Amino acid sequence: VRYNIPLMNALVLYVGTQAIAYIRNKGHTPNMSTIAHSAHMDIFQNLAVDLDTEGRYLFLNAIANQLRYPNSHTHYFSCTLLYLFAEANTEAIQEQITRVLLERLIVNRPHPWGLLITFIELIKNPTYRFWQHEFVHCAPEIEKLFESVARSCMVKTSVPPQE
Repeated sequence: VRYNIPLMNALVLYVGTQAIAYIRNKGHTPNMSTIAHSAHMDIFQNLAVDLDTEGRYLFLNAIANQLRYPNSHTHYFSCTLLYLFAEANTEAIQEQITRVLLERLIVNRPHPWGLLITFIELIKNPTYRFWQHEFVHCAPEIEKLFESVARSCMVKTSVPPQE
């Protein structure tokens, strides 16, 4: 094992919680504009770019581990993953982010709320141009898998009318 996985998880958690505290101390809430261009995001972006494929995979999984129930912590890490996707300097990073999310979505439900929200935002928001990436269309089987997961994530539940 080349990487200390507990250390990677601890680093991601520590940097994220420090970022949230910093944003709150400034009187803001985590969103795409408040997380961008910060020392915390610089750390995350450098890790995403400078780690090799295995290290990046472990790093992205450490972020995905934080995508849980609705709270500012989950929202921060969701924004972080989406920001890393949007600002990635190679499609390989975007593909790995997608892989980490997809691996968690193809297993049996229930899926963590934060994981679903992040994936739905990634595939629905035109900013990310998700469906235009080469890795989505690399093989018919892969394309069908993405479409199937996208459909299952965005199932509309009907709420019975209140009487």
